[in-house]
Amino acid sequence: MGMKYIKLLGITLGVIVVNIVLFSPGFIGLNIGGNAFSTAFGITFLLASVLVLIYSVYSVNAKTPAAVPVKQIQTHDDYVNALQYYKKVKALEADISLALNQLDRIARKKYKLVGVLTQRFDPSELSYKKFMSTVQAVENVFYLNLKSILNRLGAFDESEFKSLSGSKASHLPPELLQERKQIYNEYLTFTKNSLATNEEILLKLDKLLLEISRLDSFEAGDIEKMPCMQEIDLLINQTKYYKN
Repeated sequence: MGMKYIKLLGITLGVIVVNIVLFSPGFIGLNIGGNAFSTAFGITFLLASVLVLIYSVYSVNAKTPAAVPVKQIQTHDDYVNALQYYKKVKALEADISLALNQLDRIARKKYKLVGVLTQRFDPSELSYKKFMSTVQAVENVFYLNLKSILNRLGAFDESEFKSLSGSKASHLPPELLQERKQIYNEYLTFTKNSLATNEEILLKLDKLLLEISRLDSFEAGDIEKMPCMQEIDLLINQTKYYKN
């Protein structure tokens, strides 16, 4: 059981014990329906108990989960959970929403591609294997871009970023303030550029799906000559040189 649930259980038990002490005849013995003071105090305390429990449930579940270590990220859901951690950062909100949207879209596109390829080829055929190899390779590039984003966001300090436009920023020398802004702008620029690359990958997968659906018959050797396959191969090769 997680610590947050243990904490919630402790609060709930505490509220129950206090209510038992207040309303049990063997202790204080408040009686709703008795005298006016006892009734008013009893009702007020019951309402307060309910509010405490509601607030406790909300506060425990509303807390942002800890950031997932990037080296532990492996599956599609791992990437979703890792990105969710940064969704409440105001400066990153739009970019993180786009990244999550892209994750959903690439899963759907791969599902469609696998479906189309399975209908047209036997999985043992060379053509099927060539297409799937390329799809897997470009998908790896997609996730590599997200991992690179998460690596940099791990060093992103939201409070420090906010301070660059606050009242404290006016006390810094202009040169120092500009240099600090440049550092944080690099975080944001890198994120946007990586997301733009992923958007390009999604577009190329759409093109590939369209090209495959247009084919009537072809030889396995013709696959490398397909325009979209060449574009995807170029993107994959370029990525090897500038991503870590």
